[in-house]
Amino acid sequence: MQLQQTPVLEDTLWEAVLNRDSAFEGKLFYGVRSTGIYCRPICPSRRPNRNQVCFFQSAQEAEITGFRPCKRCQPQSETIPNTAKAKVLAVCRYIEAQGDRIPTLPELCSHVEMSSSYLQRIFKQIIGVSPFQYADALRSQRLKQRLQEGEEIAHALYDTGYGSSSQLYEKAPKQLGMTPKTYQQAGKAINIVYAIAPCPLGYLLVATTEKGICAVKLGDKANKLEHILNQEFHQAQIVRDDHTRKEWIQAILNLIAGDETHLDLPLDVRGTAFQKQVWQALQKIPYSETRTYTDIARDIAKPLAVRAVGNACGANPTALIVPCHRVLRSDGSLGGYRWGIERKQKLLIQESKFLKDDSNT
Repeated sequence: MQLQQTPVLEDTLWEAVLNRDSAFEGKLFYGVRSTGIYCRPICPSRRPNRNQVCFFQSAQEAEITGFRPCKRCQPQSETIPNTAKAKVLAVCRYIEAQGDRIPTLPELCSHVEMSSSYLQRIFKQIIGVSPFQYADALRSQRLKQRLQEGEEIAHALYDTGYGSSSQLYEKAPKQLGMTPKTYQQAGKAINIVYAIAPCPLGYLLVATTEKGICAVKLGDKANKLEHILNQEFHQAQIVRDDHTRKEWIQAILNLIAGDETHLDLPLDVRGTAFQKQVWQALQKIPYSETRTYTDIARDIAKPLAVRAVGNACGANPTALIVPCHRVLRSDGSLGGYRWGIERKQKLLIQESKFLKDDSNT
């Protein structure tokens, strides 16, 4: 809860902030109402006006109240003891040193002298994923690098720690987005068909594979959208056909116009496990409603990963279908949007009309 705001206590806490008193580290956090940001007492930023400041006992309490962490002093990370952070980093280095295998959890616990439950919890709190997920992602990165360098698939999979070819092929669609052979050829075997249509937000580009929609983009110029698509899928076979998947494109156009409130279209997107987790959470936000980045972080059980959630929103490849425009900052401001703040604002205004119309019926 927020620290009790009595005059004597407030004066003491304010003095600690003014003097950047390190004795209050981990015990005091202050929020600035005018910016919606909270800081550690030793933050090097300019001191705010006293009447804009409130005090908290923990970073979690500040975020629950709606404040977001300062980018300079990163108060959210300071809630974790330095010894624990050092041990988590030691685990990361140990995992990285095992180039041809994934170490077991008991092995990691023994290495840093931690219990398995505490290591799992603190590792996920700091890194955002479990030790196994971290090791698995690292193994996948190494495999991708070797395949891109032209190494034989059989050698690459065993040298990077995959116990069998079946184990690799089971994971391939999720980790590579395609079969190992296709990935080795840099996506040359992928066929992408795209269409461009004018819309109230400028131009809409929808790109599809045989499995589903792989990209949805918005912009002022059709040729610029084409250029972005070709850069992202530079080794694929890309063809424009404005008559392809017209029912999918029309559904998206209907959403933009406010004639559709839900999209249930097949997707073929690539991303990390964390990104996909965020994107799935975004798809659960009802039409005409919004969430904050902090809300999404809590929804996916990673309350400290607010900034990572923002990055995942920015990396969303399928605008509108994955409605990242419905995510706002904790202070209610729009935040960023890959396709422009003006478009985000127009989408939210259009969706809010549905809510008003519904209440009048």
